[in-house]
Amino acid sequence: MTCISLIKQSHTLLSLKTVHASILRTHLHLNLFLCTNLIAHYASLGSTSHAYTLFSAFSSSSSSSDVFLWNVMIRGFVDNGLYHKAIVLYSKMWELGTQPDHFTFPFVLKACGYVCDDRLGVKLHGDVIQCGCASDLFVGNSLIGLYGKFGQVETARKVFDKMPDRNVVSWSSMIGAYSQSGCFKHGWFLFAMMLNESIRPNRAAILNVMACVSRENQADEVCGVVTANGLDLDRSVQNAAMQMYARCRRIDVARGFFDKISDKDLVSWASMIEAYVQVDLPLEALELFKEMRVQRILPDLVALLSVIRACSNLASFQQARLIHGHAIRCFFKNHIALETSVVDLYVKCGSLVYARRVFDEMRERNIISWSTMISGYGMHGHGREAVNLFNQMKALAKPDHIAFLSVLSACSHGGLIAEGWDCFNSMSRDFHVTPRPEHYACMVDLLGRSGRLKEAFEFIERMPVRPDAGVWGSLLGACRIYSNIELAKIAARQLFELDGENPGRYVLMSNIYASSGKQKDADKIRDLMKKRGVRKVAGHTSIEIKNKVYTFVAGDKSHTQTDLIYSELEKVINRIRQEGYKPDLNFALHDVEEEMKEKMLYAHSEKLAIVFGLLNSGPESVIRIKKNLRVCGDCHTASKLISKVTGREIVMRDAHRFHHFKVGACSCGDYW
Repeated sequence: MTCISLIKQSHTLLSLKTVHASILRTHLHLNLFLCTNLIAHYASLGSTSHAYTLFSAFSSSSSSSDVFLWNVMIRGFVDNGLYHKAIVLYSKMWELGTQPDHFTFPFVLKACGYVCDDRLGVKLHGDVIQCGCASDLFVGNSLIGLYGKFGQVETARKVFDKMPDRNVVSWSSMIGAYSQSGCFKHGWFLFAMMLNESIRPNRAAILNVMACVSRENQADEVCGVVTANGLDLDRSVQNAAMQMYARCRRIDVARGFFDKISDKDLVSWASMIEAYVQVDLPLEALELFKEMRVQRILPDLVALLSVIRACSNLASFQQARLIHGHAIRCFFKNHIALETSVVDLYVKCGSLVYARRVFDEMRERNIISWSTMISGYGMHGHGREAVNLFNQMKALAKPDHIAFLSVLSACSHGGLIAEGWDCFNSMSRDFHVTPRPEHYACMVDLLGRSGRLKEAFEFIERMPVRPDAGVWGSLLGACRIYSNIELAKIAARQLFELDGENPGRYVLMSNIYASSGKQKDADKIRDLMKKRGVRKVAGHTSIEIKNKVYTFVAGDKSHTQTDLIYSELEKVINRIRQEGYKPDLNFALHDVEEEMKEKMLYAHSEKLAIVFGLLNSGPESVIRIKKNLRVCGDCHTASKLISKVTGREIVMRDAHRFHHFKVGACSCGDYW
């Protein structure tokens, strides 16, 4: 027992080697129990090579059938992250005739989960049954965790239901499996069942159920359980609570948890930043990121990706440059996921030049990187460049459904009918990629935008899958362009059933009727909206000037420069009238006088934001604005002419794509 004590008291590899040398001199190394403790301690100090050397010496002797010896070595590999070696050793164990026991399987199942081999998982489950370990509590818990990682939540539940005994880990693991698979309601119901059976939740159960909560009353109940059971509200639980309340749209409560954490770590800051992103408060997310940097906390990949998402939502080119700089300074220059996100960031902030520069400098690209750049070209109206890049990609990587969606969308925005058909037909023929509803929607959009409405409808009728809201929405949008009421009725009828809570569908159909002089029918659609409780989304346009974001709505008079803005707007309108501008009254309300229609058109949020930019930015700078809805046709025409008479480039991001207005023309070629 003295030797065992010396082994356990060895806190460094050098001291353990000294003890080991003493054991060798006294010939005690032949003692299996002593040697097993040496193997375990070598592994605990990270020296699996020394552990395995000892193990090999004993496993080749008469002690090779001792399952405890094998278990210690398998555990050593798993604890040091050498999962493949643990699995290989497990296989060798069977080959040499040593049958695993209920101590073996939890470690091997854990290794299997980390290597993400679901076929091996099924085999291991079979071994568990063969060895008579299926009823063991710890093996059952490990199987639940394994199937949860694989997303096989139904199988995990079968294991859970068949367990003769369950402990809090069993319940926690099953709730975690539901959480990982996105089955949040099931996770919540299981947590409620757990409480009904008077099982006191542990910290892991609380963390798992917090990921399942989406309603405020549930969040309050979980926090009540934490308090009632005297559980420690440690930093990780507080971080999870922040994310939970953010999902419930209670950002004030989430911020309260954040502010109460006295020793905020990187995860705390990243969690709160992500919480702001979740509730679409990008300015607050960026402000918190600045505060985090003031505290000299270096961001990790998770924090940077959240900040990039915030910046993307804001469409701020200046902020994009700053965030890109942070990424470089934090040594993430060659991280493929981050670099791809930066490409996407520049795309969404209106700069294809910077996006392509980052893309070209990437040492390694995956299918997502290619798809992001291809999609970027499509969003900015450069369809042929998107197709060319797609062809380059095909020579290096097999395109998946996302890559095809990116190039088909680009063809749709660019009116490239022949190229679109080529790409669509090659999906299943050349690459064995089955088209999904979103691919069909792109083709309907491509045909519809080009005026081939009948062909688009016939294409829908031939679809091998049921058309979804995206498909019918593409057809309805094309009907708006070409005033095809009959097909619009068919599309709208389907949309009101499939996507009845989307206000855009009703507004579009109402506008189609109104622009065709059928005001009574338009009013019926508006009445249907009210009856169903569907509210129209208010349009607004934002612009960033000197790191501050200003937002305008139609007819906005809330800004301090209101008088100056409207005065300058009148001058600009007079100048573009001389260039041939005539207000398109189809994009004004149809139940007011024509004179009022013109005044309302002049005060659309896009025009107000552009004029504000003209007044408050340098004469050579690009004016960048973001509209939350699709830009109206009248504002599109006006923006082209404003770019001509002022000599300013205007970049407009709407809900669907980018428009680059320069010298009286738009990058979309008036095809959007």
